[in-house]
Amino acid sequence: MGAQQARDGFEELYGAAPEGVWAAPGRVNLIGEHTDYNDGFVMPFALPHTAVAAVSRRTDGVLRLHSADVESGVTELRLDDLAPESDKNWTAYPAGVVWALREAGHAVTGADIHLTSTVPSGAGLSSSAALEIVVALALNDLFSLGLQGWRLARLCQRAENVYVGAPVGIMDQTASACCEAGHALFLDTRDLSQKQIPFDLAAEGMRLLVVDTQVKHSHSEGEYGKRRAGCEKGAALLGVDALRDVPHADLDAALARLGDEEEVRRLVRHIVTENARVERVVSLLESGETRAIGPVLIEGHASLRDDFRISCPELDLVVDTALASGALGARMTGGGFGGSAIVLAEEPDVDAITKAVTEAFAAAGFTAPRVFEAVPSPGARRVH
Repeated sequence: MGAQQARDGFEELYGAAPEGVWAAPGRVNLIGEHTDYNDGFVMPFALPHTAVAAVSRRTDGVLRLHSADVESGVTELRLDDLAPESDKNWTAYPAGVVWALREAGHAVTGADIHLTSTVPSGAGLSSSAALEIVVALALNDLFSLGLQGWRLARLCQRAENVYVGAPVGIMDQTASACCEAGHALFLDTRDLSQKQIPFDLAAEGMRLLVVDTQVKHSHSEGEYGKRRAGCEKGAALLGVDALRDVPHADLDAALARLGDEEEVRRLVRHIVTENARVERVVSLLESGETRAIGPVLIEGHASLRDDFRISCPELDLVVDTALASGALGARMTGGGFGGSAIVLAEEPDVDAITKAVTEAFAAAGFTAPRVFEAVPSPGARRVH
């Protein structure tokens, strides 16, 4: 849905034109998986798919929410009644943002919000972060809060951690708020320092495909939390603040110190090697060796599959089939247990790879995947 459609939908619902329309993108993570809650490195870029919000201010302490994508009417909430984990519906995401802004001392006095999104839900492409950021940016502008993108990301992460109850890291919200068109975002999640890395595959005759397996996941369910707790245990056993503090050169010694804690050893090995992979990809892209990132993506998938153990048969089938069909690299992306994989390919090979993956899914009896090109796109912005 475009800005004008969002305006029209808002006016039909609330009886007046909105004060503005904002958009915030979903993201694909090129490399750096599950490192964000370990104070590590990540490298996402924004998708052209966005959450769109038409919004007007209120002054009576009422929040009205509507989604064009959910078959329900307008939800009306009182700001004074907002409380963590009180809402198990989609409305928890925008309501949580309002709660987090007010908890941080920002004078948000109510709003009418009409939302829609083209970010595939449950595909590991950060549909929830896009929803949070678009609401946060709209309220930031309307209430003249003066918050920078990285600070909005922090508040949205708090909304999802505390209000929704999902233990996500900071990457998704920062990517939605801060990415730039034609670039991947090299982000240090410890201090939120950022560097925009040029990433224009089309100019070099390549494409990056997203393959949505249609296998849905939910971060607030237990497996994600178990991985995070295991990483925190590893850091505690190694005497560091976070696994980010374990140098790659010291990995073998660190694993030896963990003794028979086999599950923790696997988690630690993934995080430490994944941070190193992010740094390798940055170096390769900055030196113009874009095709050489393919093998690094493949290594990343193997680590997520074998050490972090968050892949699934559908994701593995995408990666194996794409590589057998000539892809330069492929890996699962996102939180795991479903969602999407990315495939780096030469432009002439895209159709053959897409056909091979689709046929492999059919042969395995899986739901047909959704395949589309990922083009590095702009971050959150006002569109009307």
